[in-house]
Formats: sequence, C-alpha cells, structure tokens
Amino acid sequence: MSVSEADLAVVAEQLGREPRGVLEISYRTPDGRPAVVKTSPRLPDGTPFPTLYYLTDPRLTAAASRLESSGVMKEMSERLQSDEELAAAYRAAHEDYLAERDAIESLGTDFSGGGMPDRVKCLHVLIAHSLAKGPGVNPLGDEAVALAGEQGLRGSAVPADWPRVPDGDAS
Repeated sequence: MSVSEADLAVVAEQLGREPRGVLEISYRTPDGRPAVVKTSPRLPDGTPFPTLYYLTDPRLTAAASRLESSGVMKEMSERLQSDEELAAAYRAAHEDYLAERDAIESLGTDFSGGGMPDRVKCLHVLIAHSLAKGPGVNPLGDEAVALAGEQGLRGSAVPADWPRVPDGDAS
C-alpha cells in the first residue's frame, strides 16, 4: 500500500504534525480531502499503536469532540448494557477491528480502541472506523457519523447518503 506525498502533506496539515505509520487513506470526504488514515499497528520507531483507523479531518474531529462533550458517549454506553442486539453488533465491530489489525501485525492485545466492546470511550475512533468501513459494521460509530452529519457536515465531510439516526435512537 502506498500513500502519496500530497496526501501525507494534507494529513500533516490537518494534524499539525507529521503523520506516523500511515498505511493508506481509508476515507476521503465527499469534497475529496483525506479524513481517515489506516495506521500500522506498530509505528516506525517500534511503538505499539493499536488505533488502526485515525480521524484526521478537523471538521470531523471537532464534531466528534462536540458530541463527546454533549454526553452522547454516556447514553450510548448505557444502551450497550440494556440492548443485547446492539451489544452483539458492537462486539462484532470490535472483533472485525481486531482481525483487520492483527492481519497486518498482531500486538498480542484485544484492545481495539473507542471503548469497544463494552463501552463508548472515544467517538473519534468510532467515527473513523465507520467511515473507513462504511455503514453497517460499527453501529455506534454509524450513529456518531450520522450525528456529525447533522452538525452541517452532510455532503461535505460526511457522505450525503449516510443513513440517518432514527428518532429516539441517539441524543
């Protein structure tokens, strides 16, 4: 896999630092900007980096931060405790994440990021995972992407056709 120097320059600008261990651009926004990078499980200096998908687009990172500060994570985590179907789908997303990362390099850990599989700890990771994989893999990441879209990002940073959150399913 290769990443163009131009894409790496955009990601560096987005992050405010040089990106490390980038394997690919896993998601581009509808307006064409890199937004999610797939990162090597081990950085070039050998440091383990279990976050396979990393959100880089400042519009999306700001939306994720706003959602986190609004209490969405707490509500999602509570739903995981009472909704067996949601919990099973979220666990499957966790297992998919681990399998994909371990196919690149196993870190010998079952940590996948974002709080998976038992809670919601980081919407940045969940949004990155959902955008990289597309709808239907990570249910809570999908919800967070839909909520970010409702912050005026639908069609610019979030696909215009991304499924919306049904009424009553999220904060």
